[in-house]
Amino acid sequence: MSLTIEVAGKTDVGCVRTNNEDNLAFDAKAGIFVVCDGIGGAVAGEVASKLAVDCVINYFKGATGGKYPLFGNQLEGVSEGAQALASAIQMANQAIFESAVKQPEHRGMGSTIVAVLVKDDQVHIGHVGDSRIYLLRQGTIQQLTNDHSLVAEQVRHGLITKEEAERSALQNIIIKALGSEETVEPDVDDIIPIPGDILLLTSDGLTKHAKDDQIQKIVASAPSMEVACTNLIQAAKDGGGEDNITCLLLRVIDNPQMATGFWRNLLPWRWRANS
Repeated sequence: MSLTIEVAGKTDVGCVRTNNEDNLAFDAKAGIFVVCDGIGGAVAGEVASKLAVDCVINYFKGATGGKYPLFGNQLEGVSEGAQALASAIQMANQAIFESAVKQPEHRGMGSTIVAVLVKDDQVHIGHVGDSRIYLLRQGTIQQLTNDHSLVAEQVRHGLITKEEAERSALQNIIIKALGSEETVEPDVDDIIPIPGDILLLTSDGLTKHAKDDQIQKIVASAPSMEVACTNLIQAAKDGGGEDNITCLLLRVIDNPQMATGFWRNLLPWRWRANS
């Protein structure tokens, strides 16, 4: 069985920043969807996130015969699709790291990444950093990724509460990112989707200002995925919008005729993905 995916996405500079260091990209034929949040300030963060999305997209576009080349460390006990995501993410890490070494003005740059691969009847996810992937299913919302951040580690070890983490001045400290080290080990996983599922890929510019239940209500009440993206961005801006804000929504369609249209900010194509 092949999945039919409806997609809508939007990125916004926010209310404070003057440049957008977030990047998102996807490829219909390859079934790959990516959101990255650049780190490094000025132009460097934007360069890093663009390198990351381009590298991951090109990895899957270049796959032939449904076979994915291995790159970097192979992870134990993961599916072929999850390993492919891990390889692509490790390749992106190397591209950013080497670029920073060669160009002193980009030294210290990095990026978070969240990526989804849709293949046959499965969805594979991978991430590094504190950008997130959520699953919205039958009126519920579940965060599928664990933030690679200092405050998230403190919560996991019981040192602070989730509420304290949301108020912490250390929220922006990332403990794992693309490009910060010569190698990186991404987190990967598989999910079995059902019709009506919605996946949200987002940078922390949204999740700093919108809690999970608010995100779920905004998406559920929107008349289309395009409007849902716009409303999510606006919610973050209403909360202060200190950071760039990016969201990418994927909906599993049971009946392709139910798709409501497709919109993508800053990219020239619109499409329905049949992978």
